[in-house]
Amino acid sequence: MMPFLKEYLSVLRLEKNLSDNTISSYSNDIRTLLQYFADKNIADPSEIKKNDITEFFKFLNKLGLNSSSAARYFSSIKGFFNYLLSNKYIELNPIDNISTPKLSKHLPEILSLREIEMILAQPDVNETLGLRDRAMLEVLYACGLRVSELASMKVSNLHFNEEIIRITGKGSKERLIPIGRSAIHWVNEYLTRGRPMLEKKSKSKNILFLNRLGSGLSRMGIWKIIKKYAMDAAIEQGVHPHTFRHSFATHLIEGGADLRAVQEMLGHADISTTQVYTHIDNDFLKQEHRAHHPRG
Repeated sequence: MMPFLKEYLSVLRLEKNLSDNTISSYSNDIRTLLQYFADKNIADPSEIKKNDITEFFKFLNKLGLNSSSAARYFSSIKGFFNYLLSNKYIELNPIDNISTPKLSKHLPEILSLREIEMILAQPDVNETLGLRDRAMLEVLYACGLRVSELASMKVSNLHFNEEIIRITGKGSKERLIPIGRSAIHWVNEYLTRGRPMLEKKSKSKNILFLNRLGSGLSRMGIWKIIKKYAMDAAIEQGVHPHTFRHSFATHLIEGGADLRAVQEMLGHADISTTQVYTHIDNDFLKQEHRAHHPRG
């Protein structure tokens, strides 16, 4: 289905005159959809049914997408299928009569420090890909990155002498995030013993975390890696890249970090988005009270 996507993006660029950032967002969303169906051996858009679209949004929900992100996916995908229908590439639009998804609002799931350490211990660091995965997981937890930020991270983003990394987040906004010594150690190990084995000059383009072919990892690829190690660690709850981000923020606040500092590290434009972690912290305090107070 990729030729259809390329044709659609060309129309957006040349006829709709959309910005590069907007087109990139559409492209990422639709590529996720197409990869999802490719994994299910669906290669023709006319084979996609309404139920398939519904299942795709359930899949996104499991990845931890919030309501606004799910709505953006819906808009991207609807535009794509409308284009296919108007050009008679499909006879029926599978997204018709599907409402914009309203994902349930709930406190994000987090991992305990012990569970984080169990996942970090799973990769075989004597193998190239295992070393890459250990470094990647360390960075994900140490810095609370979004999966898209991790996937696009470049070697030039690393400033280890200052123990920080530079990240370009939503809205092309840059931020500096402290990175701990453990993550620095494993990234340096990967840069020395792992990345040179994966790098292909024509493909790698300074991307930090590379796949077997020397290109950057996709968001879905990162999710599959994390899912594998969580299963290897016998962690029963669903674990996805955002689980590490939620855990990063919650552990900081539990440790007494200032909410504004956590907001800055997460790259939240509005502090109200960050305040959800104070609710988690309150739940943690209640659990501790019940567990340890004589009349809890």
